[in-house]
Amino acid sequence: MAWCEANGVDYVFGLARNERLVGAIVEQLAEIEADSLAQGGPARRFAEFAWRTLDSWSCTRRVVAKAEHLPKGPNPRFVVTSLPTSAIDARALYEQVYCARGEVENRIKEQQLDLFADRTSAATMRANQLRLWFASFAYVLLDALRRIGLRHTQFAAATCGTIRLKLLKIGAQVRRSVRRIKVAMASACPFQTEYHLAYLYLKHARREGARGDRRAAVDAPRRRR
Repeated sequence: MAWCEANGVDYVFGLARNERLVGAIVEQLAEIEADSLAQGGPARRFAEFAWRTLDSWSCTRRVVAKAEHLPKGPNPRFVVTSLPTSAIDARALYEQVYCARGEVENRIKEQQLDLFADRTSAATMRANQLRLWFASFAYVLLDALRRIGLRHTQFAAATCGTIRLKLLKIGAQVRRSVRRIKVAMASACPFQTEYHLAYLYLKHARREGARGDRRAAVDAPRRRR
């Protein structure tokens, strides 16, 4: 934090809770517990205050607290930031800025859990790098399928693991001839509509991409002139 402040870099860091921090929002926790019981579900509020540790921090800093009560009990969370209140309020800072990191972590988990990016147990660094590349290539392809081919379907926000399980890991009959390869799927396949829409969306995207390439090729001589 001191380095960021000295170099003009704003930050939002998670702050490990302790008894002193929890004690600073004990009133909010009591209020939110009452709200949770009245609503019959989780409830949350946000608070902020100036904070300084006993010896490790060089100055007082802004801390944002999430006072939350879940069915399992209280769930207080804290972040420390260099952003002033005038720039962003406590709720937006926590929910829109700090929690956005969770979406990045989800993408990493997709590669590790769904596409086996964590299988780097080969004897050499080069082999492990190749395995990681394969997982990255697979993610790029599946993300394109999800973003382009599966938009406006029930799989538009699905994980790579769900797409693999529902759309790719299914039985089919493959017939190979001189001119073509025909894949025959069961007539009872529950996701025929999604397959058809994905085909149409990908075909349209390919056509638009080809048109863009042709326009770029035509415009290039004009730009040179």
